[in-house]
Amino acid sequence: MVDDSTADSPSATTTRRLSRLGRLLFGLGLALQASEDFRDMDDSIEYAESAGVPMPDLAAPFASGMMLVGGLGVALWRLPRIATGAVVTFLAVVTPTMHDFWNEEGDASGERLAFFGNLAMLGAALAFLREAYRS
Repeated sequence: MVDDSTADSPSATTTRRLSRLGRLLFGLGLALQASEDFRDMDDSIEYAESAGVPMPDLAAPFASGMMLVGGLGVALWRLPRIATGAVVTFLAVVTPTMHDFWNEEGDASGERLAFFGNLAMLGAALAFLREAYRS
């Protein structure tokens, strides 16, 4: 049986490259979404307020900032434990709070889609958090 875990093996090199690409795409996606939130912060604050978030004037910019810094940290793999921890925290809090489709009256398809999209991103963030603790 061949051991593919050695640092010089082609398999290990491919794995590292795929991981870097995944972190870059994931982190940039988060950072770009956060930049969109900052461009339209009034809507972000209004949306947070409608979801019953306490102090939405502070919470919405703070959450967007956490996603921006965390996303850039993941993309550049700088302070990866802090960056991925920020992303995990953001997604774990925001997903059930802001996208609680089970409480929607009428058509909840948009919130359901956002919830499951965030759930998928949370899974990726947890995988990258594990990687951060391994490196």
